[in-house]
Amino acid sequence: MATDLAEFIGAAIGFKLLLGVTLLEGAILTGIATFLILMLQKRGQKPLELVIGGLLLFVAAAYIVELVFSQPQLSGLVKGMAIPDLPNGDAVFLAAGVLGATIMPHVIYLHSSLTQTAGNSSKAQRYASTKVDVALAMTIAGFVNLAMMATAAAAFHFSGHSGIADLDQAYLTLQPLLGHAAATVFGLSLVAAGLSSTVVGTLAGQVVMQGFVRFYIPLWVRRVVTMLPSFVVIMLGMDATHILVMSQVLLSFGIALALVPLLKFTGNRELMGEMVNGRVVQNIGWLIVAIVVGLNGYLLLSSLF
Repeated sequence: MATDLAEFIGAAIGFKLLLGVTLLEGAILTGIATFLILMLQKRGQKPLELVIGGLLLFVAAAYIVELVFSQPQLSGLVKGMAIPDLPNGDAVFLAAGVLGATIMPHVIYLHSSLTQTAGNSSKAQRYASTKVDVALAMTIAGFVNLAMMATAAAAFHFSGHSGIADLDQAYLTLQPLLGHAAATVFGLSLVAAGLSSTVVGTLAGQVVMQGFVRFYIPLWVRRVVTMLPSFVVIMLGMDATHILVMSQVLLSFGIALALVPLLKFTGNRELMGEMVNGRVVQNIGWLIVAIVVGLNGYLLLSSLF
């Protein structure tokens, strides 16, 4: 539910900004659109994957357009990538949110399950195909996150609008700064990203329930249940953007919980056979776990004390 909060609310905000409807009406439109996309699963996994992939590519294209509009400073961008900087607790909080949004822990289970729908192909073929799919998806996701931060820095920070507090303000501020087209592309990217991610979250929840506890819940029931917290947040008038960021920070705490057993299993030669992780891959994996746990620990301690 934590993951669905961000994706669902993000798409609802996108509909609100583009169509001029209320946030609640945007949420209803998001729910309808999600159900329509999930109905494609009746035609098999491939049509659903194509729609999700298309939405992801649209988001990537949208932020290429935003980069063209905002024209970030290349030297500052390269410096920020080469020398990461977390000047205060707020920066750590946002970094954890970006981490949770990029490496969504529930999708780790979904990636593993997708190999079971690869038809009659051999294990080696499924392994190679999965590596390409995951690498491509994570590369695009990483680029989108980089493009979002670069666009925000160029459009808002360096123009003296560093006090942007929510997505509504960001949209309204983009119009006079970069033009109506840039603001529209921003709104469309919110809708596309939200819809694709919330569908993936629903599918991942189904995989976890069926795979771990052998408990089947109809997809439409799961979709309705996971939408409820988003509607509660909206109807209570809570700060949607803050809830969105908070849910992604919570997701970052689940990354290690998914990666540790994954590394244990994939590093076990008796279990994996010739598909076992090499030493380099295994060591890099544990290093990533250590970094994530360290970031989460720092965030937790700084918030408590």
